[in-house]
Amino acid sequence: MKITETYRARRFDLAGLHGISDKTLEMHFKLYEGYVQQTNLLRERIAEFLEDGRIDEEEKPAYSEIKRRLGFEYNGMVLHEYYFENLTRRSGKAKPGFIETVEASFPDYETWKTDFVGVGGLRGVGWAICYQDARTGLLSNHWVTLHEAGNIAGFQPILVMDVWEHAFLLDYKPSERSKYIEAFFTNIDWDCVERRTQVHHAPKARAV
Repeated sequence: MKITETYRARRFDLAGLHGISDKTLEMHFKLYEGYVQQTNLLRERIAEFLEDGRIDEEEKPAYSEIKRRLGFEYNGMVLHEYYFENLTRRSGKAKPGFIETVEASFPDYETWKTDFVGVGGLRGVGWAICYQDARTGLLSNHWVTLHEAGNIAGFQPILVMDVWEHAFLLDYKPSERSKYIEAFFTNIDWDCVERRTQVHHAPKARAV
């Protein structure tokens, strides 16, 4: 049995970001490429298990471990693509559709930003992600750790910020994560965020 698709590492032209060095990006891209390679490798291993149409008892421990590992590698690949996509050296201001959706979900943009930055500053390593509930259209900010733990089922990532230390350690001390978060906001590709946002014209309601 052959896997249906082999993933290829995408290329992102992000040289010259404000406060996030090209050296950091070079290291970060290599890390991302590792997730792509591991995702392909694990999917090939799973295909080998399934070649004879069954998973024997003696195969289950190895199969189970590979399937669990795939969640980490797969989400590591995808979340890095979301992260790199929503960065640009030509950042501007948040767009009307996103602002409208924020204001349907929070008292105002500043409250949303305070919450997002607060999530990004939580102790530990992981991701700060602004999600949109496809059913209600509301936005909410969440902490995701280990890539696969904490993702909200059925919610669409709108803005993704990597706060694992590899995202900023060459530029800032571990205790200076707030400076990295500040730099991140100066590099947000708001056009990308706007494209991801589905604007729901509904009565104003607050996200939990």
